[in-house]
Amino acid sequence: MANSEKYVQPAIPRFGSHYNFWSMTMTMENFLRSRELWSLVEEGILAMTVGTSTSEAQRKAVEEANLKDLKVKNFLFQAIERKILEIVLDKSTSKATWESMRKKHQGSTKVKRAQLQALRKEFELLAIKEGEKIDIFLGKTLAVVDKIKINGEVIDQSTIVCKILRSLTVKFNYVVCSIKESNDLSTISIDELHGSLLVHEQRMNGKSRL
Repeated sequence: MANSEKYVQPAIPRFGSHYNFWSMTMTMENFLRSRELWSLVEEGILAMTVGTSTSEAQRKAVEEANLKDLKVKNFLFQAIERKILEIVLDKSTSKATWESMRKKHQGSTKVKRAQLQALRKEFELLAIKEGEKIDIFLGKTLAVVDKIKINGEVIDQSTIVCKILRSLTVKFNYVVCSIKESNDLSTISIDELHGSLLVHEQRMNGKSRL
């Protein structure tokens, strides 16, 4: 019996306002890696002059490399908006196209450092407000974590877990102690923590209605 399932090609990641997220955070790079084309962006086309002494195999290799590079450029052109496209249309290779976008949109090291510093401070100052839902607070916390990741720094899961636990109000003291005593905070997932806190929140809300 023929397999009726059809392979669905992943969509080309569209370029937004965040170069780092589009290029490095498992989006466009992964898209090209999945097609074994990333080396053309990373290393470029190996220089090879086609002359009268060039073998048929070498000539074919050059043609294949140029065709693959053209395919990568086509993917990049489909991913970016027209106003950005006009800036990179004159680039001869996919590597040159990518490098042009990186220089224009990634920003200087100084600016990125300032952004990260501000985001780290925002992360440290996060605290749940009185009456604020767990879902809302975790959403805000993970949004800041994502912004930090977009700017090139990854916060490990255990750091996020510990931050959430120490940012809760006193009414969560019982469940925080329980979680710390019964779990290894270096291995507990954010989803597991979220579930435990939600159960505790629901119990408290149930008691308050009695």
